[in-house]
Amino acid sequence: MAINSVGENLATHGRVDTTEAVKDKTVLGKDDFMKLLLVELQHQDPTEPMDSEKILSQTSQLATLEASENTNKALSDLALSMAASQDFSTIAAIGKTADLGSNAIQHDKGSESSFEVYFPQDIKDGTLEILDSEGNVVSTIGIDMEDENGNTLDKKEAGVYQFDWDGVLSDGSSADSGIYYVTASYKNEAGETQATRLGTYPIEAVRFEEGKALVKVGSNYVSLDSIKEVY
Repeated sequence: MAINSVGENLATHGRVDTTEAVKDKTVLGKDDFMKLLLVELQHQDPTEPMDSEKILSQTSQLATLEASENTNKALSDLALSMAASQDFSTIAAIGKTADLGSNAIQHDKGSESSFEVYFPQDIKDGTLEILDSEGNVVSTIGIDMEDENGNTLDKKEAGVYQFDWDGVLSDGSSADSGIYYVTASYKNEAGETQATRLGTYPIEAVRFEEGKALVKVGSNYVSLDSIKEVY
């Protein structure tokens, strides 16, 4: 299926890095320049004091260095602020619908393919269609309208449901390995015919791992770059 699950939850399996940062001694900062200037003034020859123009030049270099450091810090703070803002924007997507841009599944001959389809409205009855690469319906799957006890339901609540395709085609033969596509047509409570397809799901939650936002669609978490549209 096009949706893949992600790794373990860092909230419960995270590691604490206790390594202390080592300061780079090969790069001089503004404090280092100030110390050098003071030492130079302290040890100057009283009979030949340091040229005032040289002092002004070094002071100017110090001011330029400090301004550069302040600019770098401001840019770093801005980047962090923008990242936090993007995180909050992702959280705001909860409850909206994500389109992964494809309703394709990879089927291996002789095996069973499992996938999930989202139904935006309650289901009175309906059918899933398996299509080949040319758009021909090669197999259908009826939507089971029974509960876990075998009782017939008046309707199924809107939501995400998992389906299994055994790879058997409409003519009774086994489907070859390859890419197939999943769509569904169903009737809502008003008896109106509706359509949906694999690859569109409501965004139910957002999780952050190593600074990367993952959104829950169906029973899986996917990265934002897997989503083509949110509406």
